[in-house]
Amino acid sequence: QVHLVESGGGLVQPGGSLRLSCTASERTFSNIAMGWFRQAPGKEREFVSAITFNSGSTYYSDSVKGRFTISKDNARNTMNLQMISLKPDDTGVYYCAGQLLTRSYDSPDSWRYWGQGTQVIVSA
Repeated sequence: QVHLVESGGGLVQPGGSLRLSCTASERTFSNIAMGWFRQAPGKEREFVSAITFNSGSTYYSDSVKGRFTISKDNARNTMNLQMISLKPDDTGVYYCAGQLLTRSYDSPDSWRYWGQGTQVIVSA
């Protein structure tokens, strides 16, 4: 069982930046892919970004490509999401996901472990 804890959310103005972190409880973190999803009020959970176990490949949704950067530090069991040029549409609860079960990294059903989420609000 891998326990995931997100941190770094908050309130930021449009155009601002935030850095989210996800810390895992187990050393198996280094052997698993990780991802970020977000969920806005009244909407379904949507894919944001994913990274392979060894950081060899990264994936982004079209809506965040060029603005968000995902990274993975296996020595610290931590994954980060650097977000810049934030927009009000980026508002939502951001969830960390771990261990990909299928190749469909952009589907929430493909991930085994989930954190509790951290709130991001982009508003003036």
